[in-house]
Amino acid sequence: MKMDDVDLHILEELQKDSRLSMRELAKKVNLSAPSVTERVRRLEEADILKKYTIDINYEKLGLTVECYVEITMKNGEYERFKSFIAAYPYAQFCERIAGQACFITKLKLPHLQQLEEFINEVTPFAKTISHVVLSNVNMKSTTLHDLRHKRH
Repeated sequence: MKMDDVDLHILEELQKDSRLSMRELAKKVNLSAPSVTERVRRLEEADILKKYTIDINYEKLGLTVECYVEITMKNGEYERFKSFIAAYPYAQFCERIAGQACFITKLKLPHLQQLEEFINEVTPFAKTISHVVLSNVNMKSTTLHDLRHKRH
């Protein structure tokens, strides 16, 4: 699919607020609602716009500990780990990575005790390095904006 600046602007606005109505989105990108609806449909069909998400305040749900864990397999137990992490209730994502570790996963936990339990459960088949998040840096999501403006 060939994309233009308007398509990038639509993605940028939806990234800020995926709940925008087509009418509201049309106003932000200076197009008619039917034109925006058609463009959004094309972006979805091309699998560029994949899903609409929400931002959850996990602390208010009691999940106050956020950490990243690097996992390095012992004895090639990749499938065992993938089955374990896919069912682990506190895992937000798990990615296979290049480098010293085999995987990196992000956990949202109610207490540090759950991190210790996680480590104990995977230690028979993997080594771990844990990184506990102390605070978050508010980042301005500039990728789409920069891509749109650097095309000129």
